[in-house]
Amino acid sequence: MKKSLAIAALVTLAAVVVARRAHAAGDDKVARGRYLVTMGGCNDCHTPLRNGPEGPMPDLSRLLSGHPQDLKMPPAPALMGPWVVAASATLTAWSGPWGISFATNLTPDIETGLGRWAERDFMDAMRTGRHQGRGRTILPPMPVQNVAAMTDADLSAVFAYLRSIPPVRNEVPQPLPPAMAAAEPARK
Repeated sequence: MKKSLAIAALVTLAAVVVARRAHAAGDDKVARGRYLVTMGGCNDCHTPLRNGPEGPMPDLSRLLSGHPQDLKMPPAPALMGPWVVAASATLTAWSGPWGISFATNLTPDIETGLGRWAERDFMDAMRTGRHQGRGRTILPPMPVQNVAAMTDADLSAVFAYLRSIPPVRNEVPQPLPPAMAAAEPARK
């Protein structure tokens, strides 16, 4: 009986140790993802700027939520000469020879963000430069060629971090091709 209790106690202790290590590994993965998102500059385009006391600053209430759905953009300016790119004041909308692109909502919101994406969809998108790895082309200024060079472990960590942040309901407009970008403002 004493031997059975000792074995049960050891098995329970081992299970607790394994569970704690697994939890810590998950925390480490999210922390690694946060580091990569921060150092990779993802917030520069996917977190809108707002005016603060010292000028433009990230609107952390909209962390990684993309172009604000309530910010309707006028037609893109005509650019000439060596100037070929324009950006919105929030740095979430970009115009260039490709048309107009809007920073995507990277939060885990089910309806407007990555909430329905599987990790494989995310990894395929980052590797191929196509939405969920098979849809429309991911447009500039997204540095797809750089992100595609990340390891599977790093992309998995980025996805884990993106799943850990608060969801923000924010329906980002679809990109506009060059002809539409010159003709009309962005519409929902």
